[in-house]
Amino acid sequence: IMNQTSVSEFLLLGLPVQPEEQGMYYTLFLAMYLTTLLGNLLIILLIRLDSRLHTPMYFFLSHLAFSDVSLSSVTVPKMLRNMQTQHLSIPYKGCISQVYFFLLFVCVDNFLLAVMAYDRYVAICHPLHYTIIMRKEPCILLAAGSWFFSCVRALLHTLLLSHLSFCADNTIPHYFCDLTELLKLTCSDTSLNELVILTEGGVLTLLPLSAILGSYVCIGATVLRVPSTKKISLSTCGSHLSVVSLYYGAIIALYFVPSSDTNKDKDVIVSVLYTVVTPMLNPFIYSLRNRDMKGALGNILRRGAFTG
Repeated sequence: IMNQTSVSEFLLLGLPVQPEEQGMYYTLFLAMYLTTLLGNLLIILLIRLDSRLHTPMYFFLSHLAFSDVSLSSVTVPKMLRNMQTQHLSIPYKGCISQVYFFLLFVCVDNFLLAVMAYDRYVAICHPLHYTIIMRKEPCILLAAGSWFFSCVRALLHTLLLSHLSFCADNTIPHYFCDLTELLKLTCSDTSLNELVILTEGGVLTLLPLSAILGSYVCIGATVLRVPSTKKISLSTCGSHLSVVSLYYGAIIALYFVPSSDTNKDKDVIVSVLYTVVTPMLNPFIYSLRNRDMKGALGNILRRGAFTG
């Protein structure tokens, strides 16, 4: 049963920038969003068109690219519209929906980065068994599991949120409906919500991170023991490690570094890092540091030049 809230809409205050700077930031974020769309859609297209990229690593990468496009699309278009029109309101149902999809795609990214680390671990530490372990069926199960558990997690938080009442203050000092900001506005008891965030959020962040760190400890040990694996490991793991560092660096800064009263805008700035900057950089990281992706792009461009 939905809550009996007297708030029909929320006001998103947006980025902490001066009014005269709005135009400059609007142009910057529009350019970043378009780059995110084009870059990630290009990755998906290259992986589909080039048969050499029909491997588990690139299968997971295509899911990550789709999730990144979706994550940016949940928050950035609304932020851009607010900056342009100064129409800051978002309906109650729209706000709850934004919370759901934001949590969904953040969690999918989390799981996929762990799955990709496991793929690199198998490729480097057990190369002879790679084709047996990373068959098509287990890969589909790993990707489907990432989406399924992310949907369950997002639904759990959204259902708990929808039972809270919002009475007076409806101003959110953010550019999207952030779960923690909404919990500050409610006049209901949020102890259950906070308990679920702490336990489930901690487990679903620490487990994938532990899997990633464990995978790279084993990879590092294998590289030191068998120097011939060094070249393949550096070329395939460098991109993934860069993305992992960006993603978890932002999450740690957001949730584990306390905000001071003099630095209230920190959460907004860090959120920009993993909703706008990281999804934009991922295609560059994977294409510029990856010979296979560069080769696939070159083939597509050459094919286009010949047909043209």
